[in-house]
Amino acid sequence: MGLQDIVRWLVPREDHFYGFLEGQAATAHEGALALRRFKEGSSANDVRDAVQELEHEGDRLTHEMEEALAKTFVTPIDREDLQKLSSELDDILDLANGAIRAAVLYGVEKPSEPMGKLMDILVQCTLVIKETMPNLRKNAYAKITEGTHALRKLEKDGDTVFRESVSALFHDEAVDAKKLLRERQVLEDLENAVDHCETVGETLAHLAVKHG
Repeated sequence: MGLQDIVRWLVPREDHFYGFLEGQAATAHEGALALRRFKEGSSANDVRDAVQELEHEGDRLTHEMEEALAKTFVTPIDREDLQKLSSELDDILDLANGAIRAAVLYGVEKPSEPMGKLMDILVQCTLVIKETMPNLRKNAYAKITEGTHALRKLEKDGDTVFRESVSALFHDEAVDAKKLLRERQVLEDLENAVDHCETVGETLAHLAVKHG
């Protein structure tokens, strides 16, 4: 047992850090659901405003986590791991926001079928993260591992959708340069958001090995 582990055993821990992470995970899922409303018929401008509001909520939670870390000596897990996980969760919302902002900027009035598929995958990923995160508080590391496996599979599905859709755009002679540019940008932002969900899964897997 290391010195930090001994200190944690002797001194009461600040468990509210788990609440910050669980709140960020829930907000990321809400952001993904708001983004998917673009697929369901809502205008790009309305969806952008909804996702932007949730991104601000995510930023608030990230800031509160950072402030709490600065004031707390003993944390339930290493402060570096808490900060990393918080930052990665925030990145998911940032990228979801980037995707809908790109749609507005480039004039994508309706998402393509591959965009819709990636939005669905992002919703699934963030739901897995939301449901997995409370297991960190419970030290239920087997459940965390199950969640990380699910995220890896979903990321592979998203990567397949992205590669096939970009390839189809490049090979379709009817697609002009403007359409190629705007659709690829939105697809890249969506795929990056899904990738960051897997990054959260990798960090959780690391914690499961480290503390399990």
